[in-house]
Amino acid sequence: MPELPEVETVRRGLLGAMEGAVIARADVNRPDLRWPFPDRMAERLTGQRVEALRRRSKYILCDLSSGETLLIHLGMSGRMTVSGDPLGQFVHDHPMPEKHDHVVFHMDNGARITFNDPRRFGAMDLLPTATVEAHKLLANIGPEPFGNVFAEPYLVAAMKGRNTPIKSALLDQRIVAGLGNIYVCEALFRAGINPKRKAGQISAARIADLVPIIRDVLTQAIAAGGSSLKDFRQADGELGYFQHSFDVYGREGEPCGTPGCTSVVERIVQSGRSSFFCPKCQR
Repeated sequence: MPELPEVETVRRGLLGAMEGAVIARADVNRPDLRWPFPDRMAERLTGQRVEALRRRSKYILCDLSSGETLLIHLGMSGRMTVSGDPLGQFVHDHPMPEKHDHVVFHMDNGARITFNDPRRFGAMDLLPTATVEAHKLLANIGPEPFGNVFAEPYLVAAMKGRNTPIKSALLDQRIVAGLGNIYVCEALFRAGINPKRKAGQISAARIADLVPIIRDVLTQAIAAGGSSLKDFRQADGELGYFQHSFDVYGREGEPCGTPGCTSVVERIVQSGRSSFFCPKCQR
C-alpha cells in the first residue's frame, strides 16, 4: 500500500493539472470501490474548481469550490495518472479507456486524470471542507512528520512507557501520520535501533534522533518519486526509484551495507508484517 512518499509524489504530480482548474466532467464508472461512492458523486464534482490539493497522512484531499472536499485513498493498486496536460509536464496523449478506469476527471484545461484500480481497495468520499479533520478516517491521525508538532519532545513523550516494539509504535497512525512498513524499516536501520526493542525501553536521546532520521528518509524517498514494488506509479505513469536505495527493506540474506559489518540482513514477522534489519548494527 502506498505510504506517505508515494501519496505525496502523486499529489505533486497532479498539482499542475488539477489545482485551480475546473472539473468540466466527472465520469464515475461503477458504484463503489472499497465502499460505495457518495450519492451523486459525478454530479457533485462536475463544474467545481479545485481550490487546493493537499495531503493528510496517506490520503489526498481535493478542496472544491462547492465547500466540499474529495477524499482519495489509493489503496493497494490505485493509480492516478494525468494525460493531455496543457502545461507540458506530461507528454502522454489521452489513452484508450481501460477496464479498471473507475473514475475519470475531465478538466477544463484539457487534462484528464484517471483513477485506475484493479483490486478496488481504493476509496473516495465527499465531505464538508470545514469539518474534514473530523472525518472517521482522519479524526485520530497523529501529526505529520514534516510538521512542527512532530518534534523530539513529542516523540519522546509518545514512546515513554510503551511496551510495544518500536516498529509497531512507529506504524501506529495515532502517533505519527503516513509512516508505513518500508520507511519505518529504513529509519530504524539508520538509527541503529532493533525493531524488536520495546519503545519504552529505548533512551530518550535515541528516540529523539529518530525525528530527523524519519524526515530525511521521507525527503529522499519523495525526491526519488517514491518506491515502486508492485503497482505504484507516479502521476505521469513512471516508476518511483527509491527502492534502489533501500538499506534493508526486501534485502533478506544480503550483506549489510554498513562498512566493516560482516552480518546479513534478517527478516522477522511483527504483527503480520515483515521487518528487515541488521542484527549487528541495530541494537
